[in-house]
Amino acid sequence: MAKPYLSIIIPAYNEAKRLPLTLIDVDRILSRAEYSYEILIMNDGSTDNTAEIAKKMSGNIKNLKVVDNPVNRGKGAVVRDGMLIAQGNIRLFTDADNSTSIDHFDGMTEHFRAGYDVVICSRSVKGAKLDPPESVYRQIPGKLGNLFVQALLLPGIWDTQCGFKAFSERATEEIFGMMKITGWGFDIEALALAKKLGYKIKEIPAHWVNAEGSKLKASAYLKVLLETVKIRLWLWGGKYQLNTNNNQQITNRTQ
Repeated sequence: MAKPYLSIIIPAYNEAKRLPLTLIDVDRILSRAEYSYEILIMNDGSTDNTAEIAKKMSGNIKNLKVVDNPVNRGKGAVVRDGMLIAQGNIRLFTDADNSTSIDHFDGMTEHFRAGYDVVICSRSVKGAKLDPPESVYRQIPGKLGNLFVQALLLPGIWDTQCGFKAFSERATEEIFGMMKITGWGFDIEALALAKKLGYKIKEIPAHWVNAEGSKLKASAYLKVLLETVKIRLWLWGGKYQLNTNNNQQITNRTQ
């Protein structure tokens, strides 16, 4: 297969029930696409038959590949691996529950053409639709947490946790190559590094479907905030091997 235009990375942990329908929908939409693509399922040490189901579906789903990790390493770890082994000019990760459908990518392409290197879907910008809206008990910590993240790392980014984000090949290889977070806070780390390196970030509205069976526990919110503090300290402490020359080149290019 020639180098694909788009790589889709789908992390999966015990997704035997939800993944098949997601893959069928992704295949249905992408089969009409005029660009080339690949789909990577990153099995994160599932204890059910997620990997087996994905491998069986590779016979019917075009350009589907399965990377089977024998142990659970965390969403951040397998997304990072998937983004780095992918071959696409643009590399997108999305959730196995299909809460943000792959057709959102159509709304991203114009921003990549306009010079953005990172385009993310958001549930909190004008035009976003939540179907149905999140319950109040999930909205409140999410909104408060976002204000905390904005204050420490990402001012102006209103939703760091929507699981549908795309990066140019260049941005992917630089950002994901230096990431450290293996858990839920990896989204924040990726965006914080993108901002630090001078990459342009565009936030677009999502039509987000509240899928049943969410694995995000209340304790995860606290962990994400702690990881946010870690990222801030690591940036201050020079723990990331940032390419300052490339940073200046990107800054000049985007002015």
